[in-house]
Parts: sequence; C-alpha cells; structure tokens
Amino acid sequence: MSGVKYALVTGCGKGGIGEALVAEYTRRGIHAIATVLPQEASGHLSDAGITFFPLDVTVEKSVVELKASVQELTGGRLDILVNCAGIAYTMTAIDTDVAEVQRMFDVNVFGPIRMVHHFHDMLIRAEGTILNIGSIGGIIPYLYGSSYNATKAALQHWSSTLRVEMAPLNVNVITIISGEVGTNILKSDAHRQIPEDSYYSPLADDFQRHVTRVPQGATDRFKYASNVVATSLKQSPPAWFWYGSATGMIRFLDTFCWRTVWDWMLWKWFNLKALQKAHATRMAKEQAPRD
Repeated sequence: MSGVKYALVTGCGKGGIGEALVAEYTRRGIHAIATVLPQEASGHLSDAGITFFPLDVTVEKSVVELKASVQELTGGRLDILVNCAGIAYTMTAIDTDVAEVQRMFDVNVFGPIRMVHHFHDMLIRAEGTILNIGSIGGIIPYLYGSSYNATKAALQHWSSTLRVEMAPLNVNVITIISGEVGTNILKSDAHRQIPEDSYYSPLADDFQRHVTRVPQGATDRFKYASNVVATSLKQSPPAWFWYGSATGMIRFLDTFCWRTVWDWMLWKWFNLKALQKAHATRMAKEQAPRD
C-alpha cells in the first residue's frame, strides 16, 4: 500500500477539466480522488471506477469532512492536490453584481486557500505537489471577464507566494496558466444580458454572442489533462506551466511588451469603436440645448 500514490482533484463535474484530470491520473496508475458538489451528478465518475467524495469548497465543514475521508483512504498522506474547482461570471465591470462576484471569489480563490489550509500536513508528509489551475484571464484584461480575471490573478499571485513558502517543506507548487480549453464552464453564463440602461447596451448583441459562443480552436480537455498531469509528476516541475489555446502568444507578449499592449488588441476584438461612437451620440443628445 505504501507504493500507492494519491491525487486529489476538486471540481470534477461532467464535461470539465477536473474530470479529464482524474481520468489521466488513473490512466497513469495513480489513485485519483475526485470531488463533486453534494447535489451534482457523479455517474460519470462511478462508471469510470474513480473514487469520489462530495465537496463544496465554500463550506468549511465540507472541507473538514473531506479531509477525514481522504485521511482514512490514504493513511494520512497526499501526493498531489489539484485545486481545479471554479466558476465563471461574465459581465461588464460597471454592471457587475457584487454578490455574484463574492460567490465566485469564494469558490475560485478562498476555495483553494481552504483546501491548502486543511490538507497541507498531508502534502508535507508526502513531500507532495500542489497544482493551482489559473488562466490567461489572470494575465490579460479580457473584456466582460473583469471579475473572473481578478479571481485568477489573485489565485496566481497567492500560488506564487505559496510556492516560496512551501519550498523549505519540500512541497512543489505549480501554477497552471490555462488557455481556452473545451469545457462547459460557460453554460451558467449563457442567460446573461447587458442591462438595457447600461452604457454598454449598444454592444448587447455582441455580448449575447460572446456568452453563447462555442469556442473555436479551444484545446481538447483530455489533451490538456495529459500535459498538465505529466508536468505535475516531474521531479523538478516548473513554477508556472502555460498550456492551452493562445498561451504561446500571450506569454510572449506579456514577457516582452508594454503593459497596455492588450488595450488596442481588445479594442478591435470587442468592437469598442462602435461603443465609442454610440456613446458620443448619446452624450451629444443629452447635451443638446432644449427649446
């Protein structure tokens, strides 16, 4: 039993990155432990013979109960923890529902913090590895994603600091900078609409197409999982691992270009010239003298 390695992956709902990761760890002979929300379907995991437990990363009691279950299964050691659970929220920064963003931060940022707080002793005992699933959204100011981008930027910087702090304890920490991966994460945002009275209402149709889009050129999640898992098993893994659609270009521009290089690119991609014209027309009407 001592030769068995265990990898715990949060957020393994059907159709997501987590499901692909536990499948890949299993394929490589590692005992994968998946988590799904208490009310979430789990048939895809049981059918694949993958161990799973219920978990809500926003609830302290749920994390504590998971730790007890994992300790019993593994004998108190954990080789790999992948903080993969995450949700999206798509909206302009000025029209943001703060309550929605607080919930997203609770999942995307405080969730990994809770997991590491409770599982760090098991990882230290195994001289293990922590993977935090970040995003190119934490690098570039992708429109309509200000709040999601903020969660990933926060996670990535926390992860980097965690890496430095865990190094003396012989635990590796890897920040995964994910490009666009073919998952169903957008399904919960497909209903969102720009408010009618928003300054962004001239782009309402563009926004609707954005939240209902089928990403073109997105990386296959199983190919993504294969590369991420391989990286996590290296003796000396990189601090940041960039993988997925467009990450090569984004990494290059982020490294060698000025901080506002994205502004003119996003201006074109998101049709901001049309918004500028509509805004100028609106302001002219409001300021026109009335008879």
